[in-house]
Amino acid sequence: MSERTPMIEMRNVSKHFGSVIALNDISMQVYAGEVMCLLGDNGAGKSTLIKTLSGVHRPTHGELLLDDRPTRFKSPAYALDAGIATVFQDLAMIPLMSITRNFFMGREPTVGWGPMKRIDWKHADRVAKEEMAKIGIDVRDPGQPVGTLSGGERQCVAIARAVYFGAKVLILDEPTSALGVKQASVVLRYIAKARANGLAVIFITHNVHHAFPVADAFTLLSRGGSLGTFRKEDITREEVLNMMAGGAELESLDAELAEFQRSDGEHKRAAAGDEVAPSASSTQAARG
Repeated sequence: MSERTPMIEMRNVSKHFGSVIALNDISMQVYAGEVMCLLGDNGAGKSTLIKTLSGVHRPTHGELLLDDRPTRFKSPAYALDAGIATVFQDLAMIPLMSITRNFFMGREPTVGWGPMKRIDWKHADRVAKEEMAKIGIDVRDPGQPVGTLSGGERQCVAIARAVYFGAKVLILDEPTSALGVKQASVVLRYIAKARANGLAVIFITHNVHHAFPVADAFTLLSRGGSLGTFRKEDITREEVLNMMAGGAELESLDAELAEFQRSDGEHKRAAAGDEVAPSASSTQAARG
C-alpha cells in the first residue's frame, strides 16, 4: 500500500522579518479529507504561518509543496487560483451589501457579450441561496444585507463561497473566536462537512474545546516554533491543553505561588502574635 500524498506540505519553513524570526523550521502535512488544527497562544506564529501558506508572505527558508510539487506563490491571487482559499477573521465582507454580492464579489456571473454584457443577478441569487441551504442555513432573501446575519452565518457565507469557487485547501483563521456556543457549533458542523467533501482543512484556533471535536491532527506552535504534530488518536485533550499552556512554566508558577502564600501566611501569623502577646515592660507596669 503506497503512502498518501499530502494536499499541502511545509518543509522546514522559516520566515524572518529583518532580525525578527516569526517562524522557525516549521514542517506540516495536511491531507485531503482531513482537518489539521493549528493551535497556539497569541504570538505563537499562527497568523504568519497562514499568510505564508496563502501567498501573502514568501518563506525566507524552506519549501512549500502543493500536491507534492514545490511551489512559490507570488501573491494571494496565485494561491487562490491554485485552490488555496483563506477565510480571515475579518471575513473580507461588506455588511451593507447583499449576501449575493458578498458571495460573488469579484467573480460575478455574466450574460451577454460586448457592450450588452451584464451581471446575471437572477442566477447569482439562486446559487447563493442554494449554497447556503446546503449547509443548513435557510436564506429567505439573498438580497438582504449580509450584516443582518449572525456571526456564525457570516462565517458560513465566507466558507461556502470558498468551497463553491473550487477550493482544495481551506484555511480558517480563528472562525469561532468571537462566536457564542450555538453559532460556533454551526461553523464546526460546516468544517466537518467540508472535510467529508474531500477538502484539506487547516483550522487555526487557540480554543482546544472547539478544535478537538473536528480535528484529525494537531500542530502546536509556540513562539514561532513547532512543538510537533500529533494524530488525534495519539493525544488527549488534557495533553494538548498542557502543551499549549506550557506545562513546565505552569509548574514553576505553581511552586512560586505556593512559596509566596507560605511566606505571606508566616508573616501574617507573626504580625498577629505581636499584637496579641503583651510585652514584658507593659506587664510590669500593669502590676505596679
